[in-house]
Amino acid sequence: MTPMTTEGEKAKAPPGSARRALVGRLSWGLADQAASSVSNFVVGIYVARSLGVTAFGVFSLAWVTYGVVLNVSRGLATDPLVVRFSGVPDASWRGAVARSSGTALGVGAALGVVCLAAGLGLGGRVGPAFAALGVMLPGLLLQDAWRFSFFAAGAGRKAFVNDVVWGVALVPAMVVAARVGSVAAFVLAWGASATVAAGHGYIQSGIRPRLTEARGWLREQRDLGYRYLVENVSLSGASQLRAYGLGAIVGVGAVGAVRGAELLLGPFLAVLMGLSLVTVPEAARVLRRAPQRLGKFCLLLGGGQAAAALLWGGALLLMPNRLGQFTLGDVWHSASELIVPVTLGVAGAGLGTGAAAGLRALGAARRSLRSQLFASACYVSGGLGGAVVAGTVGSAWGVAAATVSSSAVWWLQLRSALRERHRNPIPEVRTS
Repeated sequence: MTPMTTEGEKAKAPPGSARRALVGRLSWGLADQAASSVSNFVVGIYVARSLGVTAFGVFSLAWVTYGVVLNVSRGLATDPLVVRFSGVPDASWRGAVARSSGTALGVGAALGVVCLAAGLGLGGRVGPAFAALGVMLPGLLLQDAWRFSFFAAGAGRKAFVNDVVWGVALVPAMVVAARVGSVAAFVLAWGASATVAAGHGYIQSGIRPRLTEARGWLREQRDLGYRYLVENVSLSGASQLRAYGLGAIVGVGAVGAVRGAELLLGPFLAVLMGLSLVTVPEAARVLRRAPQRLGKFCLLLGGGQAAAALLWGGALLLMPNRLGQFTLGDVWHSASELIVPVTLGVAGAGLGTGAAAGLRALGAARRSLRSQLFASACYVSGGLGGAVVAGTVGSAWGVAAATVSSSAVWWLQLRSALRERHRNPIPEVRTS
């Protein structure tokens, strides 16, 4: 492979200018995720207050299923795009985005059919929610693909605008869903508004997703894509298995309680996910410009996120019960018992994401896959083992212990990858 260079990288920018550019890109990442997370937070709170803990548990099962499908799409379509086409010339980026977004659309259509069929077969309270999710998956995944495409180009402002469009479209959709009063209606409202934003993404970029070239994209990126697929699915699949297992062991209400606790950390998780949109492109830029600084960059990134999570969790412990009940309604009582373990779990995840960004930037797909499989196995065993021993609270503590332990594995793998690259410095990025 040959090193990837752009005109901006041939002539070194002044340090102050480079720092300002980095801060600008990170700021847009935070702003974009804030817009996205506010929408998701409002949906979650609205469903929790409108439908109660059991129906909220059903909605949460559909939500985690969407998370699995989303990670399939990212692994095959947008993760390779971000690793290999961040900061490349415009023509190269546009061609890659057309193929990548077409792949995301194809994944949404294929898995949407599976989800629709499963929902129709299940029936009951859960089936309609899954059927509605299946219908909405193509638009949801395409909207997400536009976000990552814009960040790969360093155009975070466009991703932010796209998520604002989603949020604006969500308002009338939620009003209609509230009148219907079912979980499926809320899922349809959420997905329909995302589809509106996906259409706006086409207007913003002027790029038509090439569904017919999805196979070619998968073939070109197979060395990274399939490993990232397994890695991502193991992550979201572990979350799904834990949710299903918790529902079977303790009850569907327990799933709603865990989701409620996660919603309390929503503003911080917005920061965490906002940074995740730009950390891999930024780590790739650090690797190209000053490879010796990659380890320090990842350590500052992970340590800062872990510290911020602990501070946010501490603030939640001081929140008055009246405010919690106003926010989550009947879900507050069960969710408030999980604040401490959920905070520790998020802090552990934040610490690990620093190392994960470094491994992605290095293109060390085998090492990141190994780390993620270990983390996922710990997550499922800790979450379900804890549920068997001590119910919902035990599950939360099991997940916290698993997440903190797994972050150590991520850092050990990054250290080994950095040593390996020092001995054999072969670039892992390309432009075509």
